[in-house]
Amino acid sequence: MRILLTGASGFVGSALLPRLLEQGHDVRALARNPVRVRRALDYLADVGTAEVGPGDFELIVGDTLTGAGVLRAMRDADVAYYLIHSMEPAASGEPFPARERISAQTFANAARAARVQRIVYLGGPRAFSAHLASRYEVERILLAAVPDSVALRASVVIGARSRSFRFLVRLIERLRVLALPAWRRFRIQPIDERDIVEMLLACANGPAVSGHSLDAAGPDVLSYGEIVRRIAELMMLARPSVGLGVTLTPIAGRLAAALAGESPELVLPLMEGLTGDLLPVGEDPAEILGVTLHSFDAAVEHALHEWEKVEELAAR
Repeated sequence: MRILLTGASGFVGSALLPRLLEQGHDVRALARNPVRVRRALDYLADVGTAEVGPGDFELIVGDTLTGAGVLRAMRDADVAYYLIHSMEPAASGEPFPARERISAQTFANAARAARVQRIVYLGGPRAFSAHLASRYEVERILLAAVPDSVALRASVVIGARSRSFRFLVRLIERLRVLALPAWRRFRIQPIDERDIVEMLLACANGPAVSGHSLDAAGPDVLSYGEIVRRIAELMMLARPSVGLGVTLTPIAGRLAAALAGESPELVLPLMEGLTGDLLPVGEDPAEILGVTLHSFDAAVEHALHEWEKVEELAAR
């Protein structure tokens, strides 16, 4: 199959690329910055995951926000992966939900014009915040354009390059006592990066998922407080925790971002979505697509082990 892959410089997209090639697909990637794509693939080689050379796939420089290169990249594609999601501030000051809609609509229009058979989208659960609402709006736009498309909705993906996972690890490293706001009680089912990649791979031609939006989740139901404690234990760090009765997201989010060396534009929208459980509903895509899931502990151990191949971690 001819595959168009966006997000090839991101941690999920770059992990999916070698798996698509292994399956014999003809892959074309659309990216704004070829250097970032090359760095992502060099990382995979450095950690021993995969060796992908520039001659193994076609790379087109383009941008779904401006439309540059999108129609060219979409030409003759059977399946188009939409793995784009940026919460970084724009130079224009335009909020990210507006940019998300423009990007998705540009991509959807090009896919329709090119008669793409299926769009595969990785988004987030339907819930609570502007961040998550924007992901659902992108999902709606894409599936309306190409009815045979499929959306996977994942809450937290555990991987060495996942910014949300790295944010938690850095906090645990740098705080001697973990102050956990009221949202620590809310439950979630994080999923291993390897499992979401296998699901995305199977979505390319799986007939059973046609036209579906499916909640992709790992096998373990954990509260946010339990997630933090389990990561600390797997890092072999003793970190007592203190439960707070309030959230204080605007203050706590900026403080946590500063402590972890992360952007507030990432942390604040994530924390604003922590207003209730984010548990999957409906059909299980792992069962439909034949993917065997890794446990939460296995996912964290794998992510930490990969991380340590390129960077030292505290107490490991």
